[in-house]
Amino acid sequence: MASNTLILGLQWGDEGKGKIVDALSQEVHAVCRFQGGHNAGHTIKVNGNQTVLHLTPSGILHPNVNCVIGNGVVLSLEALDHEIKGLKDAGASFKDRFFVSSGCALILPSHISIDKVRDKKESIGTTGRGIGPSYEDKIARRAVRFGDIGDEKLLRDKITLLVSYHNRLLVELYNEKPHDIEDVISEVMSYKHLYESYCFDTQGLIYDWVKADKSLLFEGAQGTLLDIDHGTYPYVTSSNTTAGGVSTGLGLGPKYIDKIIGISKAYCTRVGEGPFITELFDDNAKMLAEKGHEFGATTGRPRRCGWLDLFALKKAVFTNSVTDICLTKLDVMDEFSSIDVCVDYKDGQPIYKTFKGWQSITVGTTQFDDLPLRAQEYINFIEEFVGCSISYVSTGPSRDQTILR
Repeated sequence: MASNTLILGLQWGDEGKGKIVDALSQEVHAVCRFQGGHNAGHTIKVNGNQTVLHLTPSGILHPNVNCVIGNGVVLSLEALDHEIKGLKDAGASFKDRFFVSSGCALILPSHISIDKVRDKKESIGTTGRGIGPSYEDKIARRAVRFGDIGDEKLLRDKITLLVSYHNRLLVELYNEKPHDIEDVISEVMSYKHLYESYCFDTQGLIYDWVKADKSLLFEGAQGTLLDIDHGTYPYVTSSNTTAGGVSTGLGLGPKYIDKIIGISKAYCTRVGEGPFITELFDDNAKMLAEKGHEFGATTGRPRRCGWLDLFALKKAVFTNSVTDICLTKLDVMDEFSSIDVCVDYKDGQPIYKTFKGWQSITVGTTQFDDLPLRAQEYINFIEEFVGCSISYVSTGPSRDQTILR
């Protein structure tokens, strides 16, 4: 009997989801993205070669796996076209295995302008790629959608209306230059080949696969603490990154999700602004950043680093009904003489439990019993505290550097 699995982040994103999705997608029929946009950055390393995916589901590197971008994703045609070309040059095939929902809201050049100028004033720390403004227009029922490209008159009317509205915002509110509506129409139409090749009723496709008892993998972007409702608002992304987003972002009910794997680093990182209770500012932070190569895969921005927050992790496990945890980047902790974990808060400050470091190499370890005893104790404590099995432990960036428990 087929099993459908959801993989999502339990922190502020950058947990290492791409590697895990890539490793597990070898055995499934399809990998499906359900939210976010090209603000995601999933890094996968295979045979020493590193690939960063921003829109394309991580299953694209397996030639027999189908890939779906669901209606919950906001779509940059320019970014999608660039990514497809790069992957094709690297040998990936898209024919008859890559499907994009006709319901995806498009990101227009005017969305990007609004995002950039607004963030200068609000200091949320967005990627400036138009994600938030595109979601705003979707909720306001004025979005231009991927399927609209098939009807040029409808497309022209919708872009004219939307960009006229954007131009009023840019000129009257932000004192910025307006966008030429004809230029925007021409730019969108220049990507009509994407519509002709990949636009699809993805909900109908997923329905057929479920009825045919095919195994599916649902791939989240960003992380739980960036969820628009359950994250550190207002320093969040513009979509539901939690488990509920699968149903709205792909169009299938929750009973079709059999397993939910939550990804967490063995420590915490965050990109951009917003609260981060366990953030470090000392040599430990520098060591985490250096050993963990903590720079954003999408923006290149250095990530803020800190100790693992088990209080927040426990809540994330509950919010998502997580059945299994994958703990990543354990090897980054190898040189620490002591390691703290946050077990509670008091007056806005973290309360820590301190572990002795294992100070030995775990890179590439594939058996739990081969880990240093102190590393095993660290993992077992996390598991007991949050009340969820740590079924996977990542000990390096490559597919084969993973412990299955």
